[in-house]
Amino acid sequence: MSEFDVVSNPEFLREGFAVDDFMKPDRVVIGTDSEKARKIMSDLYAPFVRQGNPIYFMDARSSELTKYAANAFLATKITFMNEIANLCEKVGANVDMIRIGIGSDSRIGKRFLFAGIGYGGSCFPKDVQALSKTALDYKYDFKVLTSVMEVNHEQRTIIIQKIRNYFNNNLKGKKIAIWGLAFKPDTDDIREAPALYLIEELLKEGVVIAAFDPEAMNNVKKVIGDTISFAADPYEAVQDADALLIATEWSVFRTPEFDTLAKKMKAKVIFDGRNLYDPAKMLELGFYYNSMGRNVVNAL
Repeated sequence: MSEFDVVSNPEFLREGFAVDDFMKPDRVVIGTDSEKARKIMSDLYAPFVRQGNPIYFMDARSSELTKYAANAFLATKITFMNEIANLCEKVGANVDMIRIGIGSDSRIGKRFLFAGIGYGGSCFPKDVQALSKTALDYKYDFKVLTSVMEVNHEQRTIIIQKIRNYFNNNLKGKKIAIWGLAFKPDTDDIREAPALYLIEELLKEGVVIAAFDPEAMNNVKKVIGDTISFAADPYEAVQDADALLIATEWSVFRTPEFDTLAKKMKAKVIFDGRNLYDPAKMLELGFYYNSMGRNVVNAL
């Protein structure tokens, strides 16, 4: 039997940008104790780090933990901002201003500070759970990660209570349009997508749902069948809708024709789980606009 070495080489690829991330990695992490393997991996990655992006060599266990720690930290960062947004709504502050204020601190950085209705997908939920499970296996109580999972679970449907309040706890027969089904834009991935949890809760209350997503509708159909209707475009979804709920920040949703929305909807009511619009503009346009961590606009 020929000799071989084992190398741990975790990936840090983002869905929707995997090719770019592979061709131009921020960093490469390689876990090995073998000098032979280290030389081979250095040669393999040399064409992809010509601009000087680092290759970090370490032991295998540290490289594996680096992968989980990176995603768990980003999930924690998102969850912290969601908690800040929830507090903002209590005290009358604006989470966008806070994001700008703390994001300018180089120790914190600007990314992953956008409040919303929680994270989904495969990587963040899986890796947070895996790191927490590993900690428990070694009899360590990773309290921060426990809180992150609990908060994110609640955050995915926190906007439902806002909808209930607006309709005086009478949602039966209301039509709500949902824009966005994928867990994030630029993918058709619906694993742990907040939209699925929102749909489940709204259906329990007798809501009629029409949804649109540029990529993910076929995947959702496979999961929930014909329990909701799927529109050919965003404006078909809002036809005769009592409200619009935004669950994914696709670019196509960022600059809609608000005049068209006003004409097609029964009422100019938007619940924005991704903070796509400027509240001042929504006031000017005459909408009721309820977003995350910002004051409610009620121009009706």
